Amino acid sequence: MASTERRRHPRRGAGSRLRWRLTTYLRRNAAHSEGLVLVLLSLGAAALGALHLQNPMWFPQSTLVLVVLIGGFLLSVRSLLLLDVVVAAVLVLEVVRAGAIRPGPILVVGATAALVHLLARSRARLGVQGTRGDSMLVDLRDRLTAQGEMPALPEGWAAEVVLRSAGGASFSGDFLVATRSEDGQQLEVALVDVSGKGVAAGTRSLLLSGAFGGLLGSVPPEDFLPATNRYLLRQQWEEGFATVAHVVVDLASGEYVVSVAGHPPAVQFAAGSGRWRASEASEGPLLGVFPDAKFVSERGRLDRGDALLLFTDGLIEKPGQDISVGIDKLLGEAERLVVTRGFRHGARKLIDRVAAAHNDDRAVVLVWRE
Repeated sequence: MASTERRRHPRRGAGSRLRWRLTTYLRRNAAHSEGLVLVLLSLGAAALGALHLQNPMWFPQSTLVLVVLIGGFLLSVRSLLLLDVVVAAVLVLEVVRAGAIRPGPILVVGATAALVHLLARSRARLGVQGTRGDSMLVDLRDRLTAQGEMPALPEGWAAEVVLRSAGGASFSGDFLVATRSEDGQQLEVALVDVSGKGVAAGTRSLLLSGAFGGLLGSVPPEDFLPATNRYLLRQQWEEGFATVAHVVVDLASGEYVVSVAGHPPAVQFAAGSGRWRASEASEGPLLGVFPDAKFVSERGRLDRGDALLLFTDGLIEKPGQDISVGIDKLLGEAERLVVTRGFRHGARKLIDRVAAAHNDDRAVVLVWRE
């Protein structure tokens, strides 16, 4: 199953960094030099034409489809038209030299060129050319991933984050924004579930993650949910609501405040009793629905050995089943997790074992005090 997992300290090996830089350079520079690519593809078409005349068995006319397809990936509509003229000229020369017309290969090349043009015009309407649209989406996804990383925590604290999208898509309607205060004593986390799922919700989550990330840590914690609510209302989206679990943790004392907007409750593990307890602060008004919404909050404390668990409804929700059943299942699995394995890698294990289905976005955030 494809998944998107985010941990606190992602690292790249030297080989991975080199491959990433080389791929980025080729994608952003060589592949986008329109003139150079057009010349190389035109020479390739001429070479295939010459090879066809020498050995038509090994190099049939239909091999020109390769040139057309590569041009569709790398060229703009205008450059693609010039390439098609070159390919057509090569076909005409091949027919003249051979003294006979073979309609089959010519129809294949022509149909491929027409389809490639339709796709190229579709990208042009979006304002992107060649593979630049793909590069833009990759950059946006990488920025969203980087923004959703948990900041480094001081000694004695640890956290894990796992987010998986519906169907393993690259974009998800669930996202995380987190920050530490300038003095390093306060951790602020917001786990957001945007209406919709998968790619359908991905565009809204991209926009909201930037806005929410800018507000987090910039406004007083008690103003975060009201500010995000006003922002969503201004968008006037038809399906623009979201749910949020917002947590502020004092990393010196362990005291925390959890506030929710239409979100499942946070769950705390108390090492003293060995039990998980769901927060009383749950549900409440959705973000982006009511202008004067009042959001519920609850205070607590994380002592050594305690943990706090945040999750989205994709982890516990199942059609035709009360959400409390999913929460009970989650708590039962969390208790077994503590007894047998401890908290480390617990977020991934919970999402693997508890998720009711894989056709919804799922997210788990686990913060604990060692």
